[in-house]
Amino acid sequence: MKPVIIAVTITGSVPRKKDNPAVPITPSEQIESTHQAFEAGASLVHIHVRNPDESSSSDPALFAQVQEGVRKHCPGMIIQFSTVGRGRDPSARGSALHLNPDMASLATGSVNFPTIIYENSANFVIGSSVVTDP
Repeated sequence: MKPVIIAVTITGSVPRKKDNPAVPITPSEQIESTHQAFEAGASLVHIHVRNPDESSSSDPALFAQVQEGVRKHCPGMIIQFSTVGRGRDPSARGSALHLNPDMASLATGSVNFPTIIYENSANFVIGSSVVTDP
């Protein structure tokens, strides 16, 4: 059997507790949910963090809390930070990358959703394409 990578996104940028009471919003909920997925075989977690009002966040302190908990409770798990733009200030989207996650997402084109355009201009994508050496 070939090895596989099972990736999980424990919370996206849209679902809220009113949509699904099981959606992990707080850092502690996200760490616990990730640990459950890790125990079930997941090896990569894609992390979105949320503000107290459950909206999408770019707060590096929230990313740091989740990253620290995942590293502690899920040794060897690959950590990927989201830099999604839906509802987030473009200038803040990569604000947690100094924490050196194993990976980070970057959409290289714009996406049309029913009620919003997730805009990724060429200048933004080129300016975001930074290679770091941890």
